[in-house]
Amino acid sequence: MGRGEAVNTLIQDLKEGDDFVGFYLIKAMEARQTNSSVPKDYLDLVLSDSSGSISAKYWDASKTDLETFFPMCVVKIQGAAHVYRDQLQVKVLRIRKADENDGVSVTDFIRSAPVAAEELIAVIQRTIESLEHGDIRRIVTFCFDKVKEQLQSAPAAKSFHHAYFGGLAYHMVRMLELGEFLCKQRPFLQRDLVQAGIILHDIAKPAEMISEYGIVQDYSNAGKLIGHISMAAQWVTEAAIKLELDTGSNAVLALQHLILSHHNLGEWGSPVQPQMPEAVALHYIDAMDAKLQMVEDMLQTTADHQEWTPAIRGLENKAMVRLKL
Repeated sequence: MGRGEAVNTLIQDLKEGDDFVGFYLIKAMEARQTNSSVPKDYLDLVLSDSSGSISAKYWDASKTDLETFFPMCVVKIQGAAHVYRDQLQVKVLRIRKADENDGVSVTDFIRSAPVAAEELIAVIQRTIESLEHGDIRRIVTFCFDKVKEQLQSAPAAKSFHHAYFGGLAYHMVRMLELGEFLCKQRPFLQRDLVQAGIILHDIAKPAEMISEYGIVQDYSNAGKLIGHISMAAQWVTEAAIKLELDTGSNAVLALQHLILSHHNLGEWGSPVQPQMPEAVALHYIDAMDAKLQMVEDMLQTTADHQEWTPAIRGLENKAMVRLKL
């Protein structure tokens, strides 16, 4: 198959001109037609493994192909890597579904948080237990219990950051670490509100997104029509009612404001801007962790031989360079 031929080549190791063979997960798939005078079917794919994802095209797909392959399907690929519009892409030459004799499973191709889900959940629970304000602790516990099981695997996003198995819990814990530091450095911040806001700000994402093995397949109806920010604010009200707390209390008002303002701007999804010290802190803690994770994820999924990473959408499409000092 030419130079660069290898078996089970990791996506992050692919480079322009490589011919390769390997097993991959179809993370996303769309059947399309060419713009030629006689349109032909082709498959627009996103292939993934534990090292990353890559766009791929399978031209001249047959009707059988359209019925055989689907998202979350493990396939064996013979392909060629090339650059298109400054992005590495794969041309699929041959493809077949993996079978029992191949000895592979979906979980072999799933990217996971670098910390075990059990450890992450335990950190979140200890933080909740450490909250001194009784009503805040009870409300956060109520909301956390709604998604505790889903947090074992839920991603934090579809593509931008922490978009993998256990990514949401990992995002929360990294933010809690930043929150703990900031509250010690800036004593005017109320720790209960900062840490509660961190736990609650994305708590409704498992209800917003339909995911399997940490890969988002679609958004739920509630996710599309309401969104995780409004859903989480509603959960705070629901908690207060069911726990027989004053829905108009400052504690409830503060938690709702933290959730509703954490994206900062209307065009980013927040109906209000931060107007509490803890809300300002929450927004920047969230942004810092998300953006640094985008950089870390891209560095980890870019081959060591590449000096520059691909453009990062969440960072104004800027690429990152590895400068050797």
